[in-house]
Amino acid sequence: LGSELNGSELWQPVDMIIPVPMHARKQHKRGFNQSEVIAHGIAETFGRPLELSNLVKTEKTETQTRKTRFRRWENVETVFSIVKPERLRSKNILLVDDVITTGSTLEACTQKIKEIPGTRVWLVSLAMTV
Repeated sequence: LGSELNGSELWQPVDMIIPVPMHARKQHKRGFNQSEVIAHGIAETFGRPLELSNLVKTEKTETQTRKTRFRRWENVETVFSIVKPERLRSKNILLVDDVITTGSTLEACTQKIKEIPGTRVWLVSLAMTV
């Protein structure tokens, strides 16, 4: 995926890569964050820095799997936070998720990032459900 992005002019303005975070307890239990694993590969081949600890999930949420589109949004709309907004100011950010179902998680993360002046967000995912 990183090689494909690197080969396209569309993605060249990207300054940094941020994976969609998991809640710390869930990541500890699982042992890894799929979005972070994908983002590492993209960063390695795309040649952009990876920002791992700035966008955080502050609340553990219920699973999204059986929720409607609206309920998914309600479940994640207020659970993301930016730790050091100054690091993202005026940056072009590639936000990486493992899968897009309704886009609620990416939308919630993007809205939080866009609160920082001058930021622009690109989205990429390895899979999409239809």
